[in-house]
Amino acid sequence: MSLLEQDLAELVAWRRELHRKPELSGQEKETAQTVQAFLRAAGADKIITGLGGHGVAGIYDGSAPGPTIMLRAELDGLPIQETSAIPHRSEVPGKAHLCGHDGHMTILAAVARDLCRARPRCGRAVLLFQPAEEDGSGAAAVLADKKFQQVQPDFVFSLHNLPGLALGEVAIAEGLVNCASRGMQIALIGRTAHASNPELGVSPQGAMVRLLSEIPALGQGGELASEFSMVTVTHARLGEPAFGISPGHAELWLTLRTLTDAKMESVRLQVENLARRVAEDERLKAEIAYRDVFAHCMNAPEAVIHLKNALDEGIAHSACGLPLRGSEDFGLFNRDAKSAMFFLGAGVDHAGLHAPDYDFPDELIDVGSRVFIRVLRNLLS
Repeated sequence: MSLLEQDLAELVAWRRELHRKPELSGQEKETAQTVQAFLRAAGADKIITGLGGHGVAGIYDGSAPGPTIMLRAELDGLPIQETSAIPHRSEVPGKAHLCGHDGHMTILAAVARDLCRARPRCGRAVLLFQPAEEDGSGAAAVLADKKFQQVQPDFVFSLHNLPGLALGEVAIAEGLVNCASRGMQIALIGRTAHASNPELGVSPQGAMVRLLSEIPALGQGGELASEFSMVTVTHARLGEPAFGISPGHAELWLTLRTLTDAKMESVRLQVENLARRVAEDERLKAEIAYRDVFAHCMNAPEAVIHLKNALDEGIAHSACGLPLRGSEDFGLFNRDAKSAMFFLGAGVDHAGLHAPDYDFPDELIDVGSRVFIRVLRNLLS
C-alpha cells in the first residue's frame, strides 16, 4: 500500500465534508461532482458520469490484458434528521448520512489514491459510486445504462459497515447474505360522507382494522432459513385530519421481507389476495403499488475466496451473524459478474444504521481500503 498518514488525515476530512452535505436517492448531483473531482485529482484514466442517474465510475487501466475488477460504494444519504452533536453533523435539515455511505465512498477514494501511485499491472480496476442504494433502484438503473457496457466487470466487490460487530472485524460468507425486501402500498378507496351521516358513505375503517390485525400473521418469522418471511406495518393513514368527514380513503404501507426472491413472490401474492378480499368484503376498491424493491444478496464462492485471501493478511473474519435481515441493493450485480460483499464491524456498542445519532467510524477507512487494495493487487498483478 502507498497510503500515508497524511493521506488518511485528508481522507477523514473529505469524508466529514461529505457527511455535512448529504443528498437523497436520485438527487446526488453535488456528491457525484465531488467524487468526480477526487477521481480526476487521483489520476483516473477514464471517468464515466451519469450512470443510472448520478452514478460515477473511475477506471484505472493496467498495461496488459486481464480481468476487470469493480469495487462499489454508494452515494446517497437518508431522509432522517441527525441528532448528534459532532462538529461535522449534517447541514441539511431532514437529511443525513446515517448508513455510512460517506465512509464507503471514502474507502473507494483511498483506493483511488493508491491506484494513482501504483497502477494495475494488467486488466482494469473500476471504482463505481452507485446512486440510489437506499430506495433499491440504483443498481438496476446502473446495469440498464448503456454506458455500463464500457465496464462489464468480471468481479464486483463491496462492503458495508456493521454496528454490533467488533470494530475492524469482518463478517463474510458464501451464499445468501442479505434478505430480499420490498415496500408495498395498499390504498383502500371508498366514499366520503358527512360525519353526522357516515352511513351515506363507504368507510375503509373496518378494512383497515382487519388488515392491521391479519397482515402481520402472514410473516412466519423465525430463523433465517429458506422459508423465512416477515411483514412489517410501517405506516397507516385513515381519512383526513378533520372532524366533519367520515373517511373515504385509507392507506397502509408494509415492508415484505424474505430470505429469497422466490419466497418473496409467495408472500407478495398472499398479502395482495388478503387485501383484495378484505376490500371486496367492505365494498371498497383496493389499489396496490410497490417501491423500494431489493433482490436478495448472494455472495459468489469464487469472489468470497478472493476477499478471504485479502482478509487473511491480518484481519479477523468469520461468518458470524450472517445472513442479515436487512436488504442491500447489491445482489443484482451477481447476475452478470461474480460478486461478493463483506461486512466491516463498526463497534459492538456503536449506534445502529439509520439511527439519528449514527456516524461512520473513521478508523474503518484504513481497514476497508486495505482489503480492497489487496484484492486488486492479487487479481491485477
